[in-house]
Amino acid sequence: MQKIVPHLWFDTEAAEVAKFYTSLFRDSGIIDITQIHGTPSGTAETVTIELSGQEFMLISAGPFFTFTPAISFLIACGTTEEVDMLWEQLSKGGTELMPLDAYPFSERYAWVQDRHGLSWQIMHMGDRKITQKITPTLMFTGDVCGKAEEAINTYASVFSNANIGYILRYSAGDGPDKEGTIQHAGFILEGQGFAAMDSAYEHNFTFSEAISFIVYCDTQEEIDHYWGKLSAVPEAEQCGWLKDKFGISWQIVPTVMKEMMQDKDAEKLARVTAAFLKMKKFDIAELKKAYEGL
Repeated sequence: MQKIVPHLWFDTEAAEVAKFYTSLFRDSGIIDITQIHGTPSGTAETVTIELSGQEFMLISAGPFFTFTPAISFLIACGTTEEVDMLWEQLSKGGTELMPLDAYPFSERYAWVQDRHGLSWQIMHMGDRKITQKITPTLMFTGDVCGKAEEAINTYASVFSNANIGYILRYSAGDGPDKEGTIQHAGFILEGQGFAAMDSAYEHNFTFSEAISFIVYCDTQEEIDHYWGKLSAVPEAEQCGWLKDKFGISWQIVPTVMKEMMQDKDAEKLARVTAAFLKMKKFDIAELKKAYEGL
């Protein structure tokens, strides 16, 4: 089971978007669709999908959050033809952030924000081995610019199965970025690859709750660990959500809750929903009681 799952927040179009994204990649499909009633935004719909074997969760829950390029998804492509195909599909009705072209780091690359607002980096990998098709990429801008390395080290200390890979740093001639900060770096948390970079340019955006990362936990001790290590903004704590000191949102979720929320028994789902809406940090014992009607 994938321990860390990207979570994408949409207004009403999660199911539509799920069909679109799963049509673009091999080994992809919709795993589950669940409606959750009685939330602060009314009836919400969660859609769990796989893209090239990687799990994502999408939710339709109202127009509260907006995607920004501070978190994008890098697609590793084996051919330039694949780059062109994905660029054609993902750029329709969207915004070009970096044009489709040859760059020093890739002979065929583009960065686009699709028509739903989500940002994708589409890269031909050349002779480099592709070990993960889609990699979440964190760009540290504004007040957190220059903190990419601190964030990587923090996450590596929080997750027991972590590895810091390559680090490419800015040199003295790479202004406005400060020498020694992260131009691009790769790291692995619980088997999932991530990338990070600093950017000192004036972007006028930063991290948004529209993209968060679910961390599935088997025990209450695990939940307590991640909550205690990551939560840095008390006012952001709600329904298992937290925000870390860099502004990135996480959801610390019991693994058993995934099964509960996919149960098609409407009464059980309603009881669990009513219980978790009252919580900040999730309590597995209380959620089980609600599920069982105790």
